[in-house]
Amino acid sequence: MPPSPDLDTTLDALANPTRRAILERLGDAEVRVTDLAAPFAMSLNAVSKHIRVLEQAGLVRRRRAGREHWLALDRAPLAAAATWIERQRNLWSSRLDELEALVEAEQAEPPGGFR
Repeated sequence: MPPSPDLDTTLDALANPTRRAILERLGDAEVRVTDLAAPFAMSLNAVSKHIRVLEQAGLVRRRRAGREHWLALDRAPLAAAATWIERQRNLWSSRLDELEALVEAEQAEPPGGFR
């Protein structure tokens, strides 16, 4: 089964180190956009573009209070990505275990196939 478009959007958003840093800064609390942007060596406009990508991926929720914009992390897309990654890890682990067993069986056989 191919990954869903939602998963593609999530993984695309997570592919950028600035966006991952933004998500880390959000942690468990709401943060004002201006406070969130402060430590980044880029303009507020550039940070806003990254935030927009995160919002489109459903990773960030925005709340407006007057002129202030507050952001919060939404973990649901991360959970969906983690589930997909875990399925892939399990699949490849079992395939590698099967390959290892096959190699060990071949190494245990004497040359020429005789025992």
